[in-house]
Amino acid sequence: MFLTFPPPPQLSGYVRMFWVFEYDVPKGEPYIYRSMADGCAEMVFHYKGRFTGLDKAKGCDHLAILHAQSSTHSRFITHGSFGIFGVYLYPTALPLLFGLSSSSFSNQMPELPAFLGREGSMIQEQVLMAGSHEERVRLLSRFLIRLTRRRKQEVNAAHIAVERIIETEGQINVQQLASEVSLSTRQFERRFKEFSGFTPKLYTRIIRFHRALSAYGDSQRSLTEIAYDCGYYDQSHFIHEFREFSGYHPRQYFFGRPEGIEYRES
Repeated sequence: MFLTFPPPPQLSGYVRMFWVFEYDVPKGEPYIYRSMADGCAEMVFHYKGRFTGLDKAKGCDHLAILHAQSSTHSRFITHGSFGIFGVYLYPTALPLLFGLSSSSFSNQMPELPAFLGREGSMIQEQVLMAGSHEERVRLLSRFLIRLTRRRKQEVNAAHIAVERIIETEGQINVQQLASEVSLSTRQFERRFKEFSGFTPKLYTRIIRFHRALSAYGDSQRSLTEIAYDCGYYDQSHFIHEFREFSGYHPRQYFFGRPEGIEYRES
């Protein structure tokens, strides 16, 4: 089961959605989940079951974590049924809500209490003990709305640029974007990295990759068609980037049986 919940209007600039992923793992079998490179961060709560990191993945065995924006793929394993509740954040939420540079958290998964202190421990306990997913949405919405009131929220050029890249699904020129927000390329790159965690070029590549991921399940399109639709100049370029961000050859992802894909099939 995979469910999503929209954020309240007050959080629409910080939260893309709330989500739930539950799965009954057959007894005696392992379940491996693979996370892909992602331009957005997530607050993740394991209210049922626990995962352990494979390869070089670390930090996922905590009850609640901040899974920051990532430029790499990671693999996690569990041996029992699980339930996960998440808050899918825009990367700019880290500086705007928490007063922290996104770049200092890129490719990391800190435990929520370590990241937020006493408040992190409290919201972790409340979310894990909640009786329904709707209650979890309410609890986290109230918590995040309180954070918006603590800091003066200023929409700056980097914030606008991140939104533009997401809106265009990575189909935008970085130099053009810098010109649109009236900054030199150097100024733009420095501010953008602070608010997104990555350089504009890398961030654009990751968002374009996510556009390609969304084609999963569309058996009518060839890899070449998917590549061109997503702005890749040829299939070899598409294969190279897809492998870098997912660990898969795109043929294996789209036409094989990739790990942990059940949430896309719910």
